[in-house]
Amino acid sequence: MARREQGGAVRVVWRCAGMRWDEGVPGLRWEGGRVSRLTYGQRLAFRAVGTRLCPGARGNPCPLAATVPGRATGGRCPECARLDRAHSVAADTIADDPRPYRVYLAWFGPGMTKVGITAEERGDARLLEQGAVAFGWLGRGPLMAARRTEEVLRHALKVPDRIPYDRKRAVRHALPAPDARRREIGELYERAAALARWTDTLELLDFRAYDHGEAFGLAGLPPLSGTVTELVDDGVVAGRLLAAAGPDLHLLDADGRCLALDTRVVRGWRLVAVEGGGTTSSTGDEGTRSSSTADDGTLSSSTGDEGTLSSSTEDDGTPSSSTADDGTPSSSTANDGTPSVTVPVSSVRYVGHDVQEGLFPR
Repeated sequence: MARREQGGAVRVVWRCAGMRWDEGVPGLRWEGGRVSRLTYGQRLAFRAVGTRLCPGARGNPCPLAATVPGRATGGRCPECARLDRAHSVAADTIADDPRPYRVYLAWFGPGMTKVGITAEERGDARLLEQGAVAFGWLGRGPLMAARRTEEVLRHALKVPDRIPYDRKRAVRHALPAPDARRREIGELYERAAALARWTDTLELLDFRAYDHGEAFGLAGLPPLSGTVTELVDDGVVAGRLLAAAGPDLHLLDADGRCLALDTRVVRGWRLVAVEGGGTTSSTGDEGTRSSSTADDGTLSSSTGDEGTLSSSTEDDGTPSSSTADDGTPSSSTANDGTPSVTVPVSSVRYVGHDVQEGLFPR
């Protein structure tokens, strides 16, 4: 956390540490460990300030306080990236981890399945982080046995262990029904289970398909209009949160476009709420939400007398959101179901688009 003087006022500025999935709920992580949970339907409006810095690795700050290119999805300087991968299961740099591991089969869209491994104690966290819409467990056992099984399946079944994020996000608006997703995962499971080359070292698990469509909020998601791939100093991001999957936040802008914000490029930026004129909608009798700027510069949202979701700030300046009496997050829209958002005229960098209006001011 840092305090930034602006116009005679002191504003609390927090550095984003990326996105986190916790018990099936997305949230933004902040330097220092705090997490702001996100709720579908809420309005997001923040400004990037200063320069993007390396967040360090393995809980250690970057000793160089190095700057990071705006488009770098890894978000770390070369030295910290090497340190992070030096203790990474995915990079095959750990061979003696005693924890049990699971082999999973993940589904991201029609014809897009992959095989991977994750520590059993992590549950489905790895699948949420990757944006897997559906998945099933295949087997469990020691790390190296799980890794060998992954390699056997990749070569025997021609199943990749990686799928690019741009391919994943491009199909989320037009996914088949859950039954079709389960069927494709089930067919892959049958093919994998029929291979006898791995069951001697790994326990075969009974098939069950799991679906993240509801957790991601994908029902009714509009077609993707573009992807925000870079933030700039003084750049503003504003829109209504429609869905989240993996590191992506799907936002609806003022022109009705569905834009994917890759939060991997947000990590390392200091963020504050949009300043004067930051109110993005008014609160009327219909119970629509408004979003404004608190005295300390962090984003706050208010609602009408109906008691729908409000989000404010903690005493230390981090954003927080309120919940219903049963402890679950709540949100609201206008009675006709249409969102009410405005986005500052600005410059934006889209993948596949050559336009200069959208989310980031010059």
